[in-house]
Parts: sequence; structure tokens; C-alpha cells
Amino acid sequence: MFLHRTLTTLLLATLGAGAAQAETIRIAIGTQDTTINCATGGLLIRELKLLEKYLPHDGKYKDAQYEIVWKNFTSGAPLTNEMVAGKLDLGSMADFPGSFNGAAFEKAGKKSLFISVLSGSVQGSGNGIVVPKASAVQSLAELKGKTISVPFASTAHGMLLRAIKAQGWELDKDITVVTQAPEVAGSALQSNKIDAHADFVPFAELFPHRGYARKIFDGSQAKSPTLHGSLVDAAYAAKYPEIVTAYLRAAIEADRLITAEPEKYSELIAKVTGIEAEVDYLFHGPLGLQTRDFSWKPEYRQAVKTSIETLRLMKRTDSDLDINTFIDDRYIRAAYKQAGLDYDARLKNYQRLPLVAKDAATGKPITDFSRLTQIWVDGEPLVRHYASVDGAFAALRQLDKDGKKVRVVYAHDRDSGLKLFAGDAWFVSAKGDTSAFLTRAAAEAWAASHGGAVRDFAAARAAGNAPALAAK
Repeated sequence: MFLHRTLTTLLLATLGAGAAQAETIRIAIGTQDTTINCATGGLLIRELKLLEKYLPHDGKYKDAQYEIVWKNFTSGAPLTNEMVAGKLDLGSMADFPGSFNGAAFEKAGKKSLFISVLSGSVQGSGNGIVVPKASAVQSLAELKGKTISVPFASTAHGMLLRAIKAQGWELDKDITVVTQAPEVAGSALQSNKIDAHADFVPFAELFPHRGYARKIFDGSQAKSPTLHGSLVDAAYAAKYPEIVTAYLRAAIEADRLITAEPEKYSELIAKVTGIEAEVDYLFHGPLGLQTRDFSWKPEYRQAVKTSIETLRLMKRTDSDLDINTFIDDRYIRAAYKQAGLDYDARLKNYQRLPLVAKDAATGKPITDFSRLTQIWVDGEPLVRHYASVDGAFAALRQLDKDGKKVRVVYAHDRDSGLKLFAGDAWFVSAKGDTSAFLTRAAAEAWAASHGGAVRDFAAARAAGNAPALAAK
């Protein structure tokens, strides 16, 4: 009996010592769920439990226990505050708040690293300017002397400043810019209390989709590259590089899943965020408004550099971050290598997320996407694809006859390829061919050089039965 008790005591002591030696590693991740182009760096990883699949369990991590902590934010600034305070290890945000993150860490005597892009546009689409639905304004030029609101120090703020400069305007003389959060701007637009509002993903599309705003300017018109990406506390990355790589492996897996089934995961994003799946698909579907891309293209590096310079000019920081050390692609390169992917090939690839589909009307493969139009029919799990605007509009008329409800129609700007909500686009029909445009001015220019009539969506889908709008 004495021997049995002694062995039991020794065994318990041994087990206790082992438990004491096992490290519990915290992985605290800040997300921006409603900034839907961050989904592959946060929401999808969390909801699908992808990080757990890739965390290391060998070597120094053999006995490790993991404590995964998720915290959601509506913007980058409070996320940065918690990272600097040591409450979060990783976080996702845009180029402007990301630069501010690096500056805030530097001010605190610490360092953060911008480790990966998640989604962006080398042209600048994603940021945009909207006006109230009933506004007569059709272009940025018509806002001279007016007031535009924007979330200050955001990537949309940078876009707005560049757009104002391109107009040759002076702040507070030709245009007034005031700060306004997206949730406040929505109400202001509905009640016509603001002339215009500039914002980041997804609000320049969300507000029009909800019916109380019109998009008059896209960030690509300012030619200002933009991105959202992931950052990490540099000390954490140095201590646990394998965990940082695992996080990026999970992001790559999230990207693979949503690429394969964009409608399904757009619905999941909608369920979590309340942002309609039709808006989510605008970004995450094939040929989307932005491209999910983890590689640090020169344009994205420049976007971060420009944001640092702009923040200094705005006197939001006095830091002069060196992007060569702030941007660190070692971890995403390691994740790509582990996943059997070619990072350098992706770095050179500027193609939008591809669409491999057949025309829903003819069954023929779609090879020319300049007039691609897509219809999401209520009750159908997949979006229908049409090679031409006219083919899609014919389908819409048939759907009307059949009493079927359409969730949304997408079109593509003939000049830029920009994906649009067709309901807010302008159309030019000439010689049996119809093209879509983001702005009325662009449609009028096309009609002037190619002939044809300029119509809004309602008139265009009626196949010319409604009178055309007179060109200016």
C-alpha cells in the first residue's frame, strides 16, 4: 500500500511538472468584420476555424496549448490602440490606419510589421464618393463649394484629398471636408444633411445598394492604389514566427474557399456582418471590385509610403516610417511555400480574380468580359453570367414575366472594367450593342464618339421602349 501511494504521488508530481512546463500561447487577433475585404484575414478564419488547422504542434510547440482570442472593430484606430497596449498580437486594416499603426508602435518604443496584403486595387477601386439619392450632382466637379464628409485619417480620406488636389481646389476655400463615421453618414445621406460622403469598403457600395445614395466617384478615378492587409507585433513575430506563418496559411485557405464558392461565403459574411450578400459578392465574386491578393506589389508598397507621407502632411503623425523595414514579406512567402504556391508568380500577376463561366442564355463560354452582366435570382444559389448587357436584359424581361424576383444585377464599366451595381449605372445602346458606365459623363462621351442613346438602368432594361436621356 505504501509503495502504491508513493508511486501515485510520484506520477502525479510528474504530470504536474509536465503541465507546468506546457506553455499556453495567446493568439489575439483584431478583425474588422464589416470591412468585408478583410474577410480572409479574420471573419472566415474565425467562423470556419481555419487557424486551428495550421497551428504548429511539433518542435518547441510540442506541448503548447493555444488560447485564440478574437476581437472585432469597426475601424483601424481602436484596433491599433489595443495592439500597442499589448492586448492584441495581430490585426487587419487599410493602408492609412496601417501606417498609423506602425507610427503608433514606433512612438511607444515598439515595432509592428505589415506582413501581408489581403485585398486591394492597384487602380484604387473600393474607396468612393456618394451623394444622396435625390441629389442632382453627377460628378465630383459639381461639388465645388459644397461639404463632403469622410472618416478622418482613413484610406478614403487620402483618396479624397488626392481627388480634391486633382480638381485644383483648395481645402476650406473651394470645398469643405468634415469628419464623419460611416454609421453617422448613412443617416446623414438619408436625411439629405450632407452634400456628399467619401468612404472605404464597403460603404460607397453599401449605401447605394440600400437605396439612399448614388456613387458618383470611384477611387480608381483618383488613380490612388489602396489595400487592406494584416499587421503583427514585431516582438510577437520574432518569438513565434511559425504561428504568424500559420495565420497566413489560414488566410490562404480562406481565400481558396471563397474563390471556389463566392456566393456561399458571401452569404456567410452577410450572416455575420449584416452587410448584404449582394454587396459582399461585388467584392469577393470573380472580376470583383477589388482583388484578393496577398502579394506586396510595388503599387501596394507605394500606397503605404504615400499614406505615411499624407498622414505627416495632415499632422496626424510626425513619424517617418521606413517601408523597407515596416513591410515584411518573409511570413507570407513562408506561408506560400508551405502551401505549395509560387509567391513570385503571384507578385507578377495583375489579373483580377478570374471568371470561368458559360453564358446563361447561349451556353457558350464567355471570353470577352467588357460587357459581362450578372444576375442573382432570388432562390438560386449561384449567380447567372451573361456575355452581353442585352442578353442579360432579355433574361430580366423574361424573369419579370415569370414572376421571379431578382436580388441584384451587376454590370462592368466599359472603359475600366470596374464592377458595378447595374441599377446605378448608365448605359449606351448603339447598333444592337449596349455598354455600361459608372458615370453619366463617361456614357455621354462614349455616345458622342460611338453613337447611341444614353439611358439609365430602368430605360435600358426596357430595351429602348423608354425615351433616352438627352446628352448634355
